[in-house]
Formats: sequence, structure tokens, C-alpha cells
Amino acid sequence: MKLLLSGFCLAGLLFALQACNNSQSTSHEDAVDSAKTVNKVVQPVQKDASDFAVAAANGGMMEVELGKIAEEKAMNKKVKDFGAMMVKDHSKANDELKAAAKAKDITLPAAMSDKCQKKLSELTQKQGADFDKAYADLMVSDHKDDIDEFKKEAEKGNDKDLSAWAKGKVPVLQHHLMVAEQTKKAVDKK
Repeated sequence: MKLLLSGFCLAGLLFALQACNNSQSTSHEDAVDSAKTVNKVVQPVQKDASDFAVAAANGGMMEVELGKIAEEKAMNKKVKDFGAMMVKDHSKANDELKAAAKAKDITLPAAMSDKCQKKLSELTQKQGADFDKAYADLMVSDHKDDIDEFKKEAEKGNDKDLSAWAKGKVPVLQHHLMVAEQTKKAVDKK
């Protein structure tokens, strides 16, 4: 019995050695084809890109909801107009981000984070000129932060598609900041 078992082990070892020897004799073309195949494998999105996408989605949802409230509650026409621009532009950006995230298998939040919800709740409590001022102030500071984050993602992001998307949004965010600052000046004068 031991002799039979030893024979099977020896045969298995010889078979394994022969298989290894055969795999080492692949042609240069086979090696190149294998390398090309490995390079085509889709790499999973790294955590930094996912974190950016989730933060951008949160901020985008907040901008849309705050814009809707501004359209309804603001007393100053510039604030109402700015709110409408936020709804339009950030809704479009949110849709683009959803499509990009889906392609990357990134799960975006369905609802705003607690932090964004808190900002929304605080602003909703304000009325009249107080609302206008608080909204304009938040839009200036929020867009400054957004520009910094989007530039960082555009320059140093680890996913080329999300980095390109972020880079394309920087000029839009800069325009929003410029209009937010003009709106803030108009509100602060009153």
C-alpha cells in the first residue's frame, strides 16, 4: 500500500514538473498578449476617488435643495436668481456624477449627510433679510471649499475619469463663487 501511494506521489510530482516546464516555454508573443490582457483589466476605483464622489454628491444635493429654498424664501432678487442657477447647474452636475459613479461601481448617497442636512435645517429657520444674508454667506464659503476640493481631485485624484470630471467643473464653480460674492455684496449693502 505504501509503495502504491509513493508511486502516485512520484507520478504526481513528475506531472507537475512537466507542466511547469511546459508553461515556461511560452513564446514571446504569448507573454506580450498576457501583458496586454492584464493591462486591460479594469482596476477598482480607489477609496480616495470614492470619497471624493460621495462628498461631491452630498454637496451637490445640498446646493440643489438650498437653491430651491432660496427661490422660494429669498427677498432679494439676486438671491432668488442665484438659487435658481444652483438648482439648474448642480442638478446637471449631480446627474453627470451619478452616471460616472455608476460606471465606476461607486455607490453614492441617496440622501444628504447629517452635516449637509444640518446646514439646510439652519438656513430653513431663517426668514427675510436674515435668510438672504446667511444663504449668500454660505454660498461664498461653500464654493471656496468646493473649488479647493475639485482642484485637488483634478490634479491629484487617483481615477482619471473622476479627475477629468472634477477639472471640468472647476470653471463652473469659479463662476458660482464670483456670482455668490456679487450676491453677498448686494445683500450686505441693504
